[in-house]
Amino acid sequence: MAQVAISEIETVTKAALMAHGAGAWQAGEVARATAHSEAHGNVICGLQYVESYCVQLASGRVDGQVMPVVSRPKAAAILSDAQLGFAQPAFAAAKDQFCDLVDETGVAMLAVAQSHTCTSLGYFTEQIAQAGKLCIGFTNASPVVAAPNGKRRVIGTNPIAMSVPDGQGGLSVHFDFSTSAVALGKITMAKYAGEEIPLGWAVDAEGRPTTDPEAALQGALLSAGGYKGWGFGIMAEVLAAAMTGSVNSLDVGGLKLPDGPPHRLGQFYLAMDTGTFSDQFGARITRLLEAVAEDEGARVPGQGRVRETSVDVPQALWDKITGLAA
Repeated sequence: MAQVAISEIETVTKAALMAHGAGAWQAGEVARATAHSEAHGNVICGLQYVESYCVQLASGRVDGQVMPVVSRPKAAAILSDAQLGFAQPAFAAAKDQFCDLVDETGVAMLAVAQSHTCTSLGYFTEQIAQAGKLCIGFTNASPVVAAPNGKRRVIGTNPIAMSVPDGQGGLSVHFDFSTSAVALGKITMAKYAGEEIPLGWAVDAEGRPTTDPEAALQGALLSAGGYKGWGFGIMAEVLAAAMTGSVNSLDVGGLKLPDGPPHRLGQFYLAMDTGTFSDQFGARITRLLEAVAEDEGARVPGQGRVRETSVDVPQALWDKITGLAA
């Protein structure tokens, strides 16, 4: 393992992206998100994505130079068209205007359209909550999840995130989770480890529940909580694809494939002014948090999150990233 400062992760990631064709501003926004993921232990959305970013920049699957186009199609709606570029700069280009609009209208929508995968959805909702607004986000991904009683891959892991402000520039509640029972990567890890997977994670190619990771990889994932999670996954699909004018999960190739059509994914954010209807928002949240705290061992989502200043990175991975930067 290599002990690496979060600031160095951001610097080296930016250099790697620029070395493969990204503009300085675009690379900086993606690098900041990558470092944020590593700082909070979300390694799946951190450095593990950098090589695919670089490969797809070189192949043209993502445009690292394009500038997003921000418009206001309706009074309480903002659209940031990523123009087949990264999601992070498209969000950054619209964030301040979005926050101002929430102050003005009480509730507003932000659609990020035609973008590369956003990786960590909670990274974006967190920024809106830190500006004092409650924010819920939705996105979709390449198809890996089948309907209950089905076998065809129809939707992605389709994450949902919500961040609730604490009134002091921080978060009182924060969660970011996929609507699938498990990430596809966990099944891949079980395969390489020679381990079985629990029932309820996946079905094989014939739609039969399986504990065999190899059969699961040939089949499809299941939704978390059965039909309830499936409903949330469909909700994310409707908002991220249909509302933003982006693509269905069905029409997205593997997120890390080196080449192929651009992702063209969408993200949908709904933000609210917590003081619109009363001045009791903070008191109600405090009441909830205190009740949970009284129950030993219990916690609300996001409680106890710590931003690390340095993290352990597998040496082979860090060597790969520094090599890409060089």
